[in-house]
Amino acid sequence: MALLSLSSNSHNPWMVSAHSKWQVVFFILCFYGVDVVYCNTRYSIPEEMPEGSFVGDIAKDLGIEISRLISGKARVVTKGGRQYVDLNRDKGTLVVKERIDREELCKQTTPCSFSFDLIVENPIQLHRVTVEVQDINDNAPLFPKENVNLEISENAISGTRFPLDSAIDKDVGLNGIQSYKLHPTDSFKLEVHSQTGGNKYIDMFLQRELDREERDEIKLVLVATDGGSPQKSGTVKIHITVLDANDNAPVCKQSVFKTEVRENSPAGTVIGTVSAADADEGVNGHVSYSFALSSREERELFELNTETGEIRLLSQLDFESQNSYQLDIKAKDKGGLADTCKILIDVIDENDNSPTIQLMSFSNTLSENSPVGTTVAVINIEDADSGKNGLVQCLINQKIPFKIESSLAEYYSLVTDDMLDREITAEYNITILVSDQGSPARHANKTLNVKLSDVNDNPPIFGTEEYKTFVSENNSPGLTILTVKANDADWGPNAQMSYFLKDENMRGAPLSSLVSVDSLTGTIHAVKSFDFEQLKSFAFNVTARDGGSPPLSSEVTITINIQDQNDNAPQVLYPVQTGASVVAEIVPRAADVGYLVTKVVAVDVDSGQNAWLSYKLQKATDRALFEVGLQNGEIRTVRQVTDKDAVKQKLTVVVEDNGQPSRSAVVSINVAVADSSPEVLSEFTDFTHEKQYDENLTFYLVLALAAVSFLFITCVVVIISVKIYRWRQSRCLYQSNLPVIPYYPPHYADTGVTGTLPHGYNYEVCMTTDTRKSDCKFSTLGGQNVLVVDPSFAETMQRAMKEKNILEDSQLQEMVRSLLLMLFKLEVRRCVR
Repeated sequence: MALLSLSSNSHNPWMVSAHSKWQVVFFILCFYGVDVVYCNTRYSIPEEMPEGSFVGDIAKDLGIEISRLISGKARVVTKGGRQYVDLNRDKGTLVVKERIDREELCKQTTPCSFSFDLIVENPIQLHRVTVEVQDINDNAPLFPKENVNLEISENAISGTRFPLDSAIDKDVGLNGIQSYKLHPTDSFKLEVHSQTGGNKYIDMFLQRELDREERDEIKLVLVATDGGSPQKSGTVKIHITVLDANDNAPVCKQSVFKTEVRENSPAGTVIGTVSAADADEGVNGHVSYSFALSSREERELFELNTETGEIRLLSQLDFESQNSYQLDIKAKDKGGLADTCKILIDVIDENDNSPTIQLMSFSNTLSENSPVGTTVAVINIEDADSGKNGLVQCLINQKIPFKIESSLAEYYSLVTDDMLDREITAEYNITILVSDQGSPARHANKTLNVKLSDVNDNPPIFGTEEYKTFVSENNSPGLTILTVKANDADWGPNAQMSYFLKDENMRGAPLSSLVSVDSLTGTIHAVKSFDFEQLKSFAFNVTARDGGSPPLSSEVTITINIQDQNDNAPQVLYPVQTGASVVAEIVPRAADVGYLVTKVVAVDVDSGQNAWLSYKLQKATDRALFEVGLQNGEIRTVRQVTDKDAVKQKLTVVVEDNGQPSRSAVVSINVAVADSSPEVLSEFTDFTHEKQYDENLTFYLVLALAAVSFLFITCVVVIISVKIYRWRQSRCLYQSNLPVIPYYPPHYADTGVTGTLPHGYNYEVCMTTDTRKSDCKFSTLGGQNVLVVDPSFAETMQRAMKEKNILEDSQLQEMVRSLLLMLFKLEVRRCVR
């Protein structure tokens, strides 16, 4: 707390005289709180200053920069009533907003002052400014009546007093009434008496006895003069009528009467009664009552019964406006003699004013991370009643993280009492409850709505710790696998989610080559087609990040299991199928029923029921001799082998999986029913007729045959052309018969071992329309060397050799023989391979 007293001489634009100055004195009392600074400042100015007149340099006096006044939205707050002073933010000065009449503002109360609050926000600063209004002499003394008529008996003795109504001057202090003068003063003299509180009352007393016969009326002038500069005065004319003798004046039973009345008592309520007695009898003993000294306001509030001295209310009293009254009552008889008494009326306060709540400063939006003790509002609470009726108690509704604290008299601060969390409660309706201690108590309330602004203090939360899903293999790229979703308890941008994959490798490949995630929706798509046989399952992390600053994030694990599809046919591991050799299983003729011939071994790279294999015998030379195990692929005999069974047996087994649709593989098995190996060799040379050849060999054979055919046709066309030409040249050649000259290939020998085929072989060339089925067989038979040509091939050669038109010419015969020999060699080489 700091107390600062300053004084300064300020030239005021309002001047009392050409050379007068006002000294402005102000005091500053400051209280520093956690969030609010409170200061009390006091200024003194004269009344009746014109609008815009300078009151004080509040910015300089409080040490506040003008820019701070502007940015803090400094303003003057008046608690009810009129606002006499305003703030000029640009200059930091207080100026008069409207004319100030001290008499209207404070009446006779001194000193006279009014207060207002100067509020500066961000941070909150509260300054109480009190302006004392100095009185100027702007009101002249004024008597209640312009003319006063008195009736005085001629036998009134010297020294008899006659009370007169005092003049009223609304000004106070030196500007109030300072003196009374009576003119002339030959018969009466004036005496002035001071009352408690500074008021004066006057009595006029008789200096010498009156003689009605000498002078039946007297005219006097009473002048009241104030002490202001320039001096002002008021007058009243006194007309005295001299009456015949009335030698006893009324006497009040009490010089001072006291009474009490409750405020808000209805009109007509009897307050009290004053009484006076007159020793005279008859008309001279009859006493009447009247107000001796009263203002117009008092005459409008009270009624005096002139006959009984009873005082009644004309309207309700207000303790808050004035808490006591003093009435001067004059008791006068018919002879003009009078006495004066006083009645003091104390107004008893009633609890007729409810407390008032005024917000001096209020922030309706509060950050949820505001520390405990943050000021939300500064509240001014007043109760115009006094005593217990004016004592107030301020509370707020329970179970909220706020509390009310008393900072200064009549001021309260609403502060946070606990940590705030917008996600639990986004806004609060705080009801301020105020009650006084009157009976019955009066209450007031005001509800403040405080909204909490969001802070990014909550990370995203997924609905589950791990997502698991299944995807069938061979899916199309771009397939939607699943959608992950995270929730954020925050609000606005702090709750906007974005999703992305964690940068990691999956079996040597980046994760982005397998899946992708939509950053806005969290939908996960397949980037490629999955293959169960290569990748059965994989797991990765998806990160959800909010849009706060700084952003918060969380991760969730995604596990994708690939479901197998029946996309692979079974593969036969045994027996091995090759095109270069013939493998045969031997079954002795003495084999019993159930003899295990061989076992077909196959695998399927698929899984589950797609890999369940079954074996079936599709085709066999003798179906009654063999069977295949459905589950194990074992080939066994189903009956006793006999001599009638063929040596060469060929079985075709189908291996089929259990997928939908199913896939299969076919394997051919050669079985020899024999007891010796030579028999097996001699018999199974015939199996080469059905060997499968490579596709590339077939292609080359077809290409060779096409080339030879083309050459043959070309030769035929050339021969025909030459024949026609020669026929035209010589018709003799046409009739000649040329013998057929046999032709043998070079180095060829029909017997012996000296030719190009040094060993003796039997060749069997088989020509068919399907080149894949063309084959040859060979064997060594002792020392005989025989070349055996397939009959169909030989017939073709003979037909070509017997063509008469071609064989007529030896050169043409040579060409044909060369073509036929070339075809022969090609076929032989194929068979040897």
